[in-house]
Amino acid sequence: PLLHHGMCFLGLPYTHNELMSTQTGGTPYGVTHVSGVTNELDLSEHEISLAKAMGKRLAEFSLLKKN
Repeated sequence: PLLHHGMCFLGLPYTHNELMSTQTGGTPYGVTHVSGVTNELDLSEHEISLAKAMGKRLAEFSLLKKN
């Protein structure tokens, strides 16, 4: 139903090389992180890079001219 009201899906394209080499998180559907059972795992460099790319992509998308 949300698509009927204009909801958009925004993911990450494979132009982000980290998607092809990450061992810890991140997919074309968006950024991810699994912290472990006791929250012992920090963000990896790939996760940080992909999160920044997703944030930039979202900001640029939000600035597109609305019709």
